[in-house]
Amino acid sequence: VQLVESGGGLVQAGGSLRLSCAASGLTFSSAHMAWFRQAPGKEREFVTVISWIGGGTIYADSVKGRFTISRDNAKNTVYLQMNSLKPEDTAVYYCAAGPRSHYSAPEYNYWGQGTQVTVSS
Repeated sequence: VQLVESGGGLVQAGGSLRLSCAASGLTFSSAHMAWFRQAPGKEREFVTVISWIGGGTIYADSVKGRFTISRDNAKNTVYLQMNSLKPEDTAVYYCAAGPRSHYSAPEYNYWGQGTQVTVSS
């Protein structure tokens, strides 16, 4: 199984970025796909998850209304559209796949290598 994130970079506060995570080696259409992030010196934290059934989503309060997760099962890809970015969104963003939608990182079996997002003030 391989998850490959892309789309990170440097953006000014208030700007937007779209992250992508391309999956291979798993039955993507039946996997719950999540995004987590980890800032320097902090624990990895849940951002959002999208289920394989009906595309139901859950968001962390800190990103609700600014971030949108979506998936394209035909392309085996999950996206994270990030708008109104804040300096506190600066982190390495990780894509993860698992059998259920959950806030906890250990619930996910597979992880990408991460992509850096830096928001300048």
